[in-house]
Amino acid sequence: MASRIRLEDRECPLSTTVQHVGEWWTLLILHDAFDSYTRFDQFQESLGISSSMLTTRLKTLVEDGLLERRPYQTNPVRHEYVLTELGHSLRPVIVTLAAWGNSRLPAAERSMILIDAHSGQEVEPVVVDARTGRRLDDSDDYVFAAGPAASDAMRSRYATRPGSPAQEA
Repeated sequence: MASRIRLEDRECPLSTTVQHVGEWWTLLILHDAFDSYTRFDQFQESLGISSSMLTTRLKTLVEDGLLERRPYQTNPVRHEYVLTELGHSLRPVIVTLAAWGNSRLPAAERSMILIDAHSGQEVEPVVVDARTGRRLDDSDDYVFAAGPAASDAMRSRYATRPGSPAQEA
């Protein structure tokens, strides 16, 4: 599959992440995997996806290290697709995307909600800084800056940001 990332964006973590998980079916397959679906027929029945598209998406998810293909039957050989540690690490991102979508709907129109498994109470996921616990949704307080491996173009893009290495030099 040809890369849709522009050459100048290849160092951007957002662009490279979208290359792996930005495709519609990929997010839905991962969502099903988080709900303990592992078998081809389970994914296909849940999503109504064609066999060829599902085969392609599962192959890519395995190649990208998000799912592991394991045999569960020997005669005939059949495989299941199990989340890897890398795949599991995407769950908070996908949960947050779903919550963002729900936040734009009236409560009565939400077909799926996130709840606390012990209390049954609906929860609202937020993204916070692990060090301070502060929410990251304030674009004035949290901004991107060029990192140590940044190209000249990336350094130039973020050179005017307060707190960037270029500003501190």
